[in-house]
Amino acid sequence: MLMNMPTLLALYAHPDDEAFSGGVLAHYAKLGVDVHLICATRGESGKITDPELTHITDLGAQREQELRDSCKALGIHEPIFLGYHDSGRFERTQTNNTSAFMHQEIFDVEARLKPYVESLNPDILLTFDPHGGYGHIDHLVIHRAVTALFYSSGTPKRLFYNVMPVAFSERMAQTGINQNLDPKVYGVNDQTIAVKLDVGHVIAQKQASMQAHRSQMGANSRFAQMPKEYLEQMQESMKTEYFALGGTRTPIPTFPLRGLFDGLGYDID
Repeated sequence: MLMNMPTLLALYAHPDDEAFSGGVLAHYAKLGVDVHLICATRGESGKITDPELTHITDLGAQREQELRDSCKALGIHEPIFLGYHDSGRFERTQTNNTSAFMHQEIFDVEARLKPYVESLNPDILLTFDPHGGYGHIDHLVIHRAVTALFYSSGTPKRLFYNVMPVAFSERMAQTGINQNLDPKVYGVNDQTIAVKLDVGHVIAQKQASMQAHRSQMGANSRFAQMPKEYLEQMQESMKTEYFALGGTRTPIPTFPLRGLFDGLGYDID
């Protein structure tokens, strides 16, 4: 364990969003970094994909526990829930629900987050990129709020966005998992990648984290229905995670960086 542990705070919209950076969260937690996760909603407007769970009447409670199990698998702290209502997607979109996260004022969400930055004093903030990964409205809300938080709080040293390079996004398009999204829109130019991290050594933890989200990873999920060759390709792709730099208050020793903490005085990258 490090004598003076740095702190990483990941901020996402739903239980299972942490899968985008699960390898990095597990990697740094294993090195002794103090890793925390804030989740804006309980995912109550999601779609149950496990036929054995169709009897569930409180999906929010189910997904809250799934996220707790996921964090345990990754070796990070228990999640912090903000309590906003999941906005859903497609036919489940909560257009008329004023409590839905999609309807919240960005500055109000930013204000809700500030006390956590003050108490946890994170070195690194981590959230979605400007396209919200795949355009989910709740992902865009948390992206905007966290970006505003970084610039107003004055304490985190760096802000990172988890991203997909264009080539990665094109591979996902072949599998059908990206729901026909244009890879050149939702993918990120290679010149933007600030950190490319091999997380193969913690892939078992990352996979256990994903499997913890049983309601979302069931037999009727896109993952489960993916052809074998694409599933194998997807599993191989999971061994690498990519991040873009959203902001910094410290010099950048080199670009790309060796890791999220490169140049911050911690011997962990």
